[in-house]
Amino acid sequence: MAKIGIIRCEKNEHKCPLTNCLKSLAEGGQGFAVHQGPNTLVGVFTCRCPGDQAVNLGKILKSKGAEVIHWCTCLFAHKEEGRWLAGDGFCQDVDSLIQRVAREAEITCVKGTAHLPQGYQPEVSGQDTAMRES
Repeated sequence: MAKIGIIRCEKNEHKCPLTNCLKSLAEGGQGFAVHQGPNTLVGVFTCRCPGDQAVNLGKILKSKGAEVIHWCTCLFAHKEEGRWLAGDGFCQDVDSLIQRVAREAEITCVKGTAHLPQGYQPEVSGQDTAMRES
């Protein structure tokens, strides 16, 4: 079982209630398929530009029991003509933010939740303990 935190982008917080992210988490599909067995949501945070608080958000999620943090797909992908495509997401610094949170908060980070672009395999950064045990 994986205890999961989610970090989303402020640019989407008033448009998206995370419905498909939460559904994918509960079903263990899309970006959450990297885990085995039931997932538990520990909490959700909204990252605000320019991401100065991202490490702190990661540390708080970890202190609340998160073993892994998933970063919403809309940070690195966009919807076009009814399908999700990699690139042109809400955050141009998503890769560096993920790497920094994984390193400084010492927690595994996964890039992707729901709506994964075709052919995209979730990228995993940081500690791999949660991935082995989930």
